[in-house]
Amino acid sequence: MGLKIDSCVARHQGDRREQQDRAGIFAHPSRSGVMLAALADGMGGHSGGAMAAEQVLLKARQNLEIYNPGEPPDEFLSSIIDEAHVVIKLTRFTSEQDPHSTAVLLLLHGGRADWAHTGDSRLYHFRGDTLMHLSGDHSLVAEMVRKGSLTSDQAKSYPHKNVLIGCLGGDREPMIDLGTVASLQAGDVFLLCSDGLWAYFDPAELGGVLSAHSP
Repeated sequence: MGLKIDSCVARHQGDRREQQDRAGIFAHPSRSGVMLAALADGMGGHSGGAMAAEQVLLKARQNLEIYNPGEPPDEFLSSIIDEAHVVIKLTRFTSEQDPHSTAVLLLLHGGRADWAHTGDSRLYHFRGDTLMHLSGDHSLVAEMVRKGSLTSDQAKSYPHKNVLIGCLGGDREPMIDLGTVASLQAGDVFLLCSDGLWAYFDPAELGGVLSAHSP
C-alpha cells in the first residue's frame, strides 16, 4: 500500500535562552513508502540537553539507513532509543554536563504505523478530530494520576510535574512504550510534540486544529 504523506516540522524557542528540542522527518534511502519521524526534548545545563536531543535524531537517521522493513518494527524503534541512551550516558564521562532527553519515534511503512517513546514527549493519533491513541507520559505526576493519588486537574498544578521517571541518559535503562496502527486510513493524523506544546492544549483543542488545517 502506498502512502501519501503531508508533513511539517516546527519549533518555537519561546522565552528560553536555548532551544533544546530537536525534530526531524527522514525517508528511507532506498525503500519507498518508509518514513521515520523523531522528536526529542533535551535536558541539561548549557548545551548538554541540545546535544542529547541531537543524538536521538542522529541515531534515528543512522538506523533508518540500514533498516530492513522485514525487521520487527518494535525492535527497530527500541534499538534507536537504547543506542541513543548509551551514547548520551557516555558523554557524561567526557564533559561536565549531565545530558538527558526524551524521545518519541513514529515509523510509517506498508500502510501501517508503529511508534515508541520514553519520557514525557508525546504522540497523538487523530482520525478526523477524534483521538485514537495518546502515549502515556513517563513522569512522576502521570504515574500518580495512573495510581489514583492525583486527579488530572490536580496534576496541572502539581509542583513536581516536570519530574521524569523515565528518559535517556539516566542511571536506569529507559522505559519504552510501544504502539501500532495495523491499517492506516486516509486522513489519519499523527502529532509528535514536547511539553512545550501539549502543556498548553487539551487533546480536543489539538484535534480540532489538526482536522481543520494542513500541517
